Amino acid sequence: MRIRAEQRERVIEALVAHLLATGLGQTSLRALAAAAGISDRMLLYYFTDKADVMACVIGRIADGFAAGLEAALPAQPMAPEQLLAAASQLVRSPAMQPSMRLWLDIVAAAARQEAPFPAISARILDQFLDWLDARIDRPPSPQRRQLAALVLAVIDGLALFDTSGSGDQADAATAALSGVKFL
Repeated sequence: MRIRAEQRERVIEALVAHLLATGLGQTSLRALAAAAGISDRMLLYYFTDKADVMACVIGRIADGFAAGLEAALPAQPMAPEQLLAAASQLVRSPAMQPSMRLWLDIVAAAARQEAPFPAISARILDQFLDWLDARIDRPPSPQRRQLAALVLAVIDGLALFDTSGSGDQADAATAALSGVKFL
């Protein structure tokens, strides 16, 4: 059983690299198996079905993204303006760009109601909202959660500019953030 778990782990790592490099465009079972260097049958030996593969691999990517956020941003609460500026700078960094491109791919697939992406995107959104909410220097409240949602919306908007080739617009929006004040 240990060998199977180790081999499954190698497959997951290969598929993480594949998805970050290619996005969701090449995610047929055959393409995923080829990217992992195994047969379709072996892929289904390690996972129940394609939805299981995608949920596991995207979950691993989300965990890596969250670890990057944890390492780069302090755990102590901060003003929403500071959190927005720090998180925006971080997600626009070259290290985070592949994850942000994949995130937008996942959101687009969820918008088209392609299984399993609606459930995956909802879970990731909740995780990021929880993470942001915990870092805002306000007592727990619906307003704090709304501020977390606003920060996330701005971050995702910057990612839209960056991934569509409008980095200059993302730069302008990022510069404008320095004057933003929350209540």
